[in-house]
Amino acid sequence: MAVDGNWNITMSTPMGERKATLSLTSAGGTLTGTQGADGNSGEIFDGTVNGDDVAWKISITNPMPLTLAFTGKVSGDSMTGEMGIGPMGSFPFTGSRA
Repeated sequence: MAVDGNWNITMSTPMGERKATLSLTSAGGTLTGTQGADGNSGEIFDGTVNGDDVAWKISITNPMPLTLAFTGKVSGDSMTGEMGIGPMGSFPFTGSRA
């Protein structure tokens, strides 16, 4: 699928730009993989893929315990979308194939 592979993403957050790496695999409508930032990485969950539309969640502990909810669209070697941070709202992210 179009989303499979390694990605570098940049998230615009209230604390400035944050960079992360993403390794994704799709099977049917399910998206699995890992996301890492600041030396920490974890398994994504609730991942879905439908055509060019992707969505996943990741639980983080740094800078505070949160679940980040990503929704985006893949176009060739780029990805754009929104990252939801619970009560703090949603913020844009961009990604490029690594």
